[in-house]
Amino acid sequence: MEIKQYVSTDYTPLMEVWESAVRATHDFLKPEDFNFFQAAIPNEYLPNLAIYILEDAGIKAFAAVSGTALEMLFVHADARGKGYGGKLLQFAIAELGIQEVDVNEQNEQAVGFYRKYGFRQVGRLEKDGAGKDYPILQLSL
Repeated sequence: MEIKQYVSTDYTPLMEVWESAVRATHDFLKPEDFNFFQAAIPNEYLPNLAIYILEDAGIKAFAAVSGTALEMLFVHADARGKGYGGKLLQFAIAELGIQEVDVNEQNEQAVGFYRKYGFRQVGRLEKDGAGKDYPILQLSL
């Protein structure tokens, strides 16, 4: 198991992880919003973030950060429950200084995951960062 910085050759498997994870955890997303984010992630989000991938016989998970904020953490559906997300989150906290994360309120598994690692709710937004009607919980260590 290795955590390393993203390089452009990681793009296709990284997007496969994203799609697999979102389909497994974001059942509240409308199909048109899934399509919106699928196009926006590589073009508008990833170029502005520091991205780290976790490999274990292929890319199992990735995290994207900006400053002290964890902007994304996705684990491939086939790799869920195997500790990859926790290992990547602990790396982000210890090595990258992550202190906060925003999470979809409807993604109860993710909310519980972050709380397990000591994050607490400090705010709530009615809409996500794209202005869509998905409430966001603002969490901080």
